[in-house]
Amino acid sequence: MSPIRSLAFVVNAQKPGAQELAEELMETAREARVSVKQTDTFPVPGSFLTETDAACVIGGDGTLLGVAASAAEAGVPLIGVNRGSLGFLTTFTSEEAREHLSSLLAGDYTLAERVMLECNSETEQHDLALNDIVIKDERPSRLTRLSVEADGEFVTTYSCDGLILASPTGSTAYNLSAGGPLIHPSAEVLALTPICPHTLSNRSIIFREDVDLVIAPEDPDSCVTIAIDGQRNLRTCQGGKIAIRISPHRLQLIHRASFDHFGILRTKLKWSGGVTDGG
Repeated sequence: MSPIRSLAFVVNAQKPGAQELAEELMETAREARVSVKQTDTFPVPGSFLTETDAACVIGGDGTLLGVAASAAEAGVPLIGVNRGSLGFLTTFTSEEAREHLSSLLAGDYTLAERVMLECNSETEQHDLALNDIVIKDERPSRLTRLSVEADGEFVTTYSCDGLILASPTGSTAYNLSAGGPLIHPSAEVLALTPICPHTLSNRSIIFREDVDLVIAPEDPDSCVTIAIDGQRNLRTCQGGKIAIRISPHRLQLIHRASFDHFGILRTKLKWSGGVTDGG
């Protein structure tokens, strides 16, 4: 892959040791004659990622989610360094980042493209999500009725606590907790998973990459909250429609050449079992 000659650092200063690690990695980059810059501001300033070859995000998965939309729109790949807990997206530990940064800067890495979801409301609110878009009644613990159309065809009306629209990347997040399927991150599909549906036959639906979904609350007096990656909220009222599709933008994640997706799943989800001799 192409060497990295300019590297932006996005640091979650609330994570213990994140700033100290950033200073170490920036010194490594300078020694390799790579230009660096840093921010700990969220959301990332609009022009911060321009004219950079890559960005190193130091924090947890939530930190990376906060940068994902800006990075996808700017076409800047991300190196995720985990100072949080699970680390599905921030796949480098601090030790691995120290060990491998020089080789990454020299071009020894692979790029993984991840689908982004695009959400538009009738009130002209727009956003991108890497993990998921979650639609719920804005009143806590309130049952909601949400009708769904796919390419103009009526799917069904869900009576539920909400709907999760998950990308393959987000299939291991809220979608998994709600009983949705695991999806390989390279698959270009979209999963719709109802949260606690009142009809037990309501299950997840996997839609193809070019589907256009329209979701609307059936109660004309209700307002719903649209949570984008659990970080940013949109809102619509009076039966306002919500359009969701896979965005033309893709997020690129930088991995080591030896990156093992299923190894990450086995470790993070604590899968048991192994290979037997058969019989």
